[in-house]
Amino acid sequence: MPHQESREKWFRSHLLDREVELKELYEMPQQDLDLLMAETAELRSDIGNRERNLGKFCTAGYFLELARIIDKRRVES
Repeated sequence: MPHQESREKWFRSHLLDREVELKELYEMPQQDLDLLMAETAELRSDIGNRERNLGKFCTAGYFLELARIIDKRRVES
């Protein structure tokens, strides 16, 4: 796990009904990863979210991009 991801960074997921830390994504079951990608993609697609809560908007972006990378690696292996 890269050093940058060892720092606490969390996202409150309503679909998973819990807080998720960035480093948890590596071990997350695929169905949970799929739900998290869907939830964060929805947040990122609504540009109004950026204006309402920039921190959550940016954090959703980190989680979405890392989840996509992990998902792609799982498919390729």
